[in-house]
Amino acid sequence: MQHWKYTKGLHDLGNGIFAYLQPDGSWGWSNAGLISDGGMTLLVDTLFDLVLTREMLDAMRLAVPAAGSIDVLVNTHGNGDHWYGNQLVEDAEIIASASCAEEMKEAPPQMLASLQKTAPTMGEVGAFFTRCFSPFQFDDIDPVLPTRTFEGRLDLQVEHKEVRLLEVGPAHTRGDVIVHIPEDRTLFAGDILFIGGTPIMWVGPVANWINACDLMLGMDIEKIVPGHGPITDKRGVMAVKEYFEYLREETRRRYEEGMSAAEAALDIDLGRYASWGDPERIVVNVDTLYREFSGDRTPPNALALFEGMASYPKRQK
Repeated sequence: MQHWKYTKGLHDLGNGIFAYLQPDGSWGWSNAGLISDGGMTLLVDTLFDLVLTREMLDAMRLAVPAAGSIDVLVNTHGNGDHWYGNQLVEDAEIIASASCAEEMKEAPPQMLASLQKTAPTMGEVGAFFTRCFSPFQFDDIDPVLPTRTFEGRLDLQVEHKEVRLLEVGPAHTRGDVIVHIPEDRTLFAGDILFIGGTPIMWVGPVANWINACDLMLGMDIEKIVPGHGPITDKRGVMAVKEYFEYLREETRRRYEEGMSAAEAALDIDLGRYASWGDPERIVVNVDTLYREFSGDRTPPNALALFEGMASYPKRQK
């Protein structure tokens, strides 16, 4: 596979397909994509705020004049860094899974704007939140939700190009979707793939995430655009699959030994995954696994999890 440089901006993958990358892929620095054919365009995700989304759309219009009027926008899931810029894609049909659309309503940009203002009074967790999210501007965002939803699978045509939307969640979030372009052997994975960074499993179950990786590994694809990180191939998919298999095994052992989720997260040796960015996300992943193992269906305590992540680098053995 051609080596794609991990640099900010638009990358031409060939045959009317583009990836828009945002290094370093950490909190909020997500990727997006453009699929074009015969004057029709489909945008895969917007970005975390209007400044970033406007910059991306300008770059796309320079490369593909038809992108001046996006026909279809697909939001791969409900995290704001993949849809808060929707308002700038005027007149497009906006498509997401039904579960994603419901999740979007629960985390509007106004919530993050409020947290930005209160973070300086919140001690260690506030400092962590500021470090993660201070580069982004949430005050001026008008949340625009999907106009069309689906469950399972939805096949679309971008002029003559077939595009398959496949729901693989709940996993990272409740309604994760991947976008497959069969004839071009290309796939946009949303946040089912973090490359070079630690994935974060807010919902699970972990088997769904592993199954999503197996689904991609079974496809005839060679270019894969992750939700965060550099363009990859099936080796990137395998790395994420193996991370969750390793973490499931290590977490299960500590769960059966009677450790708390917080104790287990600190006790697990990251091994070959220690070099991945945002290692503190293991706090969320272990907590999700513990709730899965125990059958606990109550929503996670987000504040407690952010507190755990904030202190993780200092407390890790």
